[in-house]
Amino acid sequence: MALEEIKARISLLLEQMVNQPEDRYETQEQLREKLRELRAMGLPLPDDLVELEKRLDEEFSGGDA
Repeated sequence: MALEEIKARISLLLEQMVNQPEDRYETQEQLREKLRELRAMGLPLPDDLVELEKRLDEEFSGGDA
């Protein structure tokens, strides 16, 4: 998948998290997958997405967000 396509999908996923909170878990999993794709391509992740990923991980592990 091309970089711009991944970035566009991440943007849509973030919107979906806000607009469809009932599907939040699935959306978060899709977001993590897109971040893994960026890492696999050897691309740096934006700091805000890295922070979001950490917060999501904390939330699911029972930590404070």
